[in-house]
Amino acid sequence: MPGAELSRLKAESERETGSNWKRWGPYLAERQWGTVRESTAEGDPWLNFTHEEATWRTYRWGEDGLLGICDRQCRLCFGLTLWNGKDPILKERLFGLTGPEGNHGEDVKEAYYYLDSTPSHSYLRALYKYPQAEFPYSHLREVNAQRTRNEQEYELTDTGIFDESRYFDVQVEYGKAADEDIMIRVTVFNRGPEAAPLHFLPTWWFRNTWDWGPTIDRPSIKPSLSKVAKNEVAVKHEALGDFQICADAGPDGEQPRWLFTENETNSWRFEDPNSRRPSCKDAFHLAVVDGVEGVLNPNPTGTKAAAHYQCEVPAGESVEFRMRMSAVEQRPVEAFGAGFADAFEKRVQEADGFAKSLIAPGLSLDEQQVMRQANAGLLWTKQFYHYVIPRWLENSGKEQIKPTLSSPGAPSTRNADWGHLYNRNIISMPDKWEYPWYAAWDLAFHLIPFAEIDPEFAKDQAVLFLREWYMHPNGQLPAYEWNFSDVNPPVHAWACWRIYQMTATEEKRDRQFLERVFQKLLINFTWWVNRKDIRGKHVFSGGFLGLDNIGIFDRSKPLPTGGHLEQADGTAWMAFYCSSMLSIAFELADGNPAYEDMASKFFEHYVSIAEAMNSLDGTGLWDEEDGFYYDHLHLEGRSIPLKIRSIVGLIPLFTVDVLFDKTIEKLPGFQKRMNWFLRSRPDLGKFMTYMEHDPETQTGGQRLLAIPTRDRLLRMLRYLLDEDEFLSDYGIRSLSKFHEEHPFEYELNGERLCVKYQPAESDSGLFGGNSNWRGPIWFPLNYLLIEALERYHAFYGKTLRVECPTRSGNYMDLQEVADEIRKRLARLFLSDEEGDRPSYARTETLLNDPNWRELVLFYEYFDAETGRGMGASHQTGWTALILPILQTLASRSGQTPGNEEEAPGVMEPEEAEQGT
Repeated sequence: MPGAELSRLKAESERETGSNWKRWGPYLAERQWGTVRESTAEGDPWLNFTHEEATWRTYRWGEDGLLGICDRQCRLCFGLTLWNGKDPILKERLFGLTGPEGNHGEDVKEAYYYLDSTPSHSYLRALYKYPQAEFPYSHLREVNAQRTRNEQEYELTDTGIFDESRYFDVQVEYGKAADEDIMIRVTVFNRGPEAAPLHFLPTWWFRNTWDWGPTIDRPSIKPSLSKVAKNEVAVKHEALGDFQICADAGPDGEQPRWLFTENETNSWRFEDPNSRRPSCKDAFHLAVVDGVEGVLNPNPTGTKAAAHYQCEVPAGESVEFRMRMSAVEQRPVEAFGAGFADAFEKRVQEADGFAKSLIAPGLSLDEQQVMRQANAGLLWTKQFYHYVIPRWLENSGKEQIKPTLSSPGAPSTRNADWGHLYNRNIISMPDKWEYPWYAAWDLAFHLIPFAEIDPEFAKDQAVLFLREWYMHPNGQLPAYEWNFSDVNPPVHAWACWRIYQMTATEEKRDRQFLERVFQKLLINFTWWVNRKDIRGKHVFSGGFLGLDNIGIFDRSKPLPTGGHLEQADGTAWMAFYCSSMLSIAFELADGNPAYEDMASKFFEHYVSIAEAMNSLDGTGLWDEEDGFYYDHLHLEGRSIPLKIRSIVGLIPLFTVDVLFDKTIEKLPGFQKRMNWFLRSRPDLGKFMTYMEHDPETQTGGQRLLAIPTRDRLLRMLRYLLDEDEFLSDYGIRSLSKFHEEHPFEYELNGERLCVKYQPAESDSGLFGGNSNWRGPIWFPLNYLLIEALERYHAFYGKTLRVECPTRSGNYMDLQEVADEIRKRLARLFLSDEEGDRPSYARTETLLNDPNWRELVLFYEYFDAETGRGMGASHQTGWTALILPILQTLASRSGQTPGNEEEAPGVMEPEEAEQGT
């Protein structure tokens, strides 16, 4: 069965005529309201477009819906719409708290789960849990508003609304009979003890591109949805083409009532919140919920249509609804005959086969289930992302935008210096509700599991962010839409190199991909060197670098003290960048000597950065007394170490690189310059691991390049593996537990600034309410640390063994240490002896409920003491790194001694691969 999906992916990657399997997918955002795109350049997005307004206001840059799909340019959308007869509004989209409303920032307040997806989206399955009682919108806002930063968030599952199982399980499945023949099956289960009424309105609508002035999306002919038979609607769109929509009879055998309106703003609501203007976006809400007559299109046509079903679902039973959307040239003879069920069953079997093809032998059923849901979440969080800065700044169509509101501290003219940016693509998002916008370094981590699931998509995403309509002309990569000019850690080169390694086979190596990204990465690397090395000393100050509130200052802003920071993480990230580029240059130099010069450039630059970090004259970032790397505050001629033991000081470990003599010998130009370095700089070995030979042979074979010396490495590992410092039961903490009893304090203008270990949510509002690097577990840096330990092991082997945990008397080599961290990370998701999954804290009632027990969520970060998931609850992007972690653990369990897998990035020279 995996062969069918692989054939589809191959046809897509080779752009075969007539193959368009990825044209339709789960690309519909889960939250378009409250985003920067739907705000103004001077406004506050939280205030400019609220959840309530999304009922009647038209979006400009995208659409959102409930577990829906759309085409790759978000022209025609489909989503679920539900009403239990009690809610004040139709359930058309997911509800949650905005940043100012939540006690720890923005937070979705719904129960929904991604269960399955193939890479081509030939099959999709997801689940939404819809309460039968009135949805507690106001209650959730009020209780969370009363809670402080020191209290946990109040969730939907805490309200009691799911008591006695009085809710519907709404399962939606999409199956493609052909690339543009999409079958839709919605099964609604009544989990409660009594029959319950349900209104179900599967809804199709066009993104409004006709009311926003002249744009590339503006159609010359307005698209339409028109009823042409009792169960059939014709779709006309000049670019998308013509489609047929069919809705089968409901559970009672009755045909649904078709509703039509226009996807256009009810502008009267600006003056009158009770406006009942006809044929507007909120017409279905007014007609179904409020019973208002005359608000629907009198003729069965419009740009938004729904098939309205009404039924009563018996207690403990289910009802099924079937719909189908087909391109006219692919429409079936019979929409809902036996072929419908047969085609669905075939797609389900193919999805099962594909999922099994990804699973390493030795995985338990529980581990397989976690992997499949992580895989599904990664694929479901693709999103159509549209943002064109020049048009956004012009604010055309301003008659549809209400007067600008602003909260204290809201920036002015946001992103005005990114006038070249033109984003209109399918992008892997971290989370389609809480983060319905990309972040450059987040994406890099998504691409690692994607390289296994859909290699071509991973490559396309890596290339996309280096294209001229993303990358700034000065070479900077866009950070995120709230401030594209902020700085994310430079991990794109690492991701590109790892994608290349993971997708290379004996028959094929995509050197064209590697060369394409290398040329653009050179430009980005130069931007870093020119913009972020303040003193020109190879010590970098990059901004917040993705670690948000890890220190005492907001590192994205000028320091309140004056002066500047020299960052252990910023500097180490640049060394890591060098080592990644060195690896790529080595690979490209095989057969092209021109790249030898670039290999020399990155080799020498790496050494310069390592020398600056480790300088013995007191200006480096290493603290000999503590045995750790710290940020330094440069102030009035003084260099003040900020002695915070955080993951910032562990990032220098990531930079380790293993080089092979056999490969170097094939590059005479590089070898000549390297040997000159070895002779002329014998002092470097005093403070870094500088081209040290394989300790087992001492005669050649492998060389090690690393920022810390072996002695410094061992000192850092003692902190790393100390359970009273960094090592948690669930991975590596972002801040040492040492600071629980010994907080770091700094006095500034009479105010005492403090960093204290907090294993869960932070009580600091620095850099946003839900930013937290003061103790919890974060997957991305744990993953990079694991890879680094494996590279060290590839060089030292059994000659380097350390206590793990520190003071335990239990010694491990660094491969075993890496696997121990893997096991602790995996523990977050797997069922324990009581059936609990530490990451998904539920009430006692739901914990043992078979309809909840096997559902897994992938959070943004995790409580270092309990494993409880926090932040975004569908942060499948980087937390999907659990996929390679579980795979590797399974493969390790089947290994015999001496049969170890290669460390990531450390590949034998005859394979022409080496490095990071």
